[in-house]
Amino acid sequence: MDFKIMLTLLLSLGLLMTSCVSKKQFAAQQVELENANKELGKAGEKISDYMQKLSSCERELERLKGDVKGGKGALDLRQEQIQELKEQIAYMKEQQEKQMTQVGDLTVLSQSANENIKETLSQLENKDKYIQLLQAAKTKADSINLALAVNLKGVLKDGIEDNDVNIQVDKTVVFVNLSDKMLYLSGSSDLTPRAHEVLGKIAKIIESRPELEVMVEGYTDNVPIKNSCMQDNWDLSVKRATSVVRVLQTNYGIHPDRLIAAGRGEYNMLTNNDTEAGRAMNRRTRIIILPKLNQFYDLLNPAKVPN
Repeated sequence: MDFKIMLTLLLSLGLLMTSCVSKKQFAAQQVELENANKELGKAGEKISDYMQKLSSCERELERLKGDVKGGKGALDLRQEQIQELKEQIAYMKEQQEKQMTQVGDLTVLSQSANENIKETLSQLENKDKYIQLLQAAKTKADSINLALAVNLKGVLKDGIEDNDVNIQVDKTVVFVNLSDKMLYLSGSSDLTPRAHEVLGKIAKIIESRPELEVMVEGYTDNVPIKNSCMQDNWDLSVKRATSVVRVLQTNYGIHPDRLIAAGRGEYNMLTNNDTEAGRAMNRRTRIIILPKLNQFYDLLNPAKVPN
């Protein structure tokens, strides 16, 4: 065989053998590639799943952070409420202690008063008798005051204007309110002639009831006063009350042991002082006729309870 032809055949065979090996390798690599693509797909799915889980975990983390923040706020609020409750409890304990002290003070009685109460209670046989005692005392006091008020109105009704004199019965006492224009010179404690006439009539009733005491209270409006004789409205009110008391003692013989002089100044007013009428109403002298304390306690004497 020709050398050239032999060489050609060998080369062709070699190429053929080389081509066969490459196809096998290619097929194997193709299979490996397909397997790798499958594994890659699976890996992609796992990565996607992990990404979803990661996103879910991140959302859960944010939610938990919000819960922790909200829980901290709620905890702070509860701590504030607890502190407020502790302060309220401490305040209530303090008030309770004060009230207990006040109750203790109110329950302390003088020895003599305590003995009188014990003696009175020991003489009361039962509840009905005690009620009867109080009813009898009130009835007697009301009767005394009513009779006294009627007598005063009777002696003062002639020649005196209604707005200058007012007589009232209040609980255990009788009030006689007298206007200042009838009793005193303006801005002074000096009594007018008209005052002597009125006080003389009142003195007759007082003189006839020796078991009663008389308190004279002076009142003014809120217009300031200060001169060589008066320092202020307190001074004026006291001096006016003293003038009335002196007349009752000196001119009409009322025993000084039965007389009390007091000044209330511009305080304890009947109405406001914004108008002249209001100020005139507040400028007054009040004569209070009241039972002596021993006379009042006589009304509560069980031995005098009517059968």
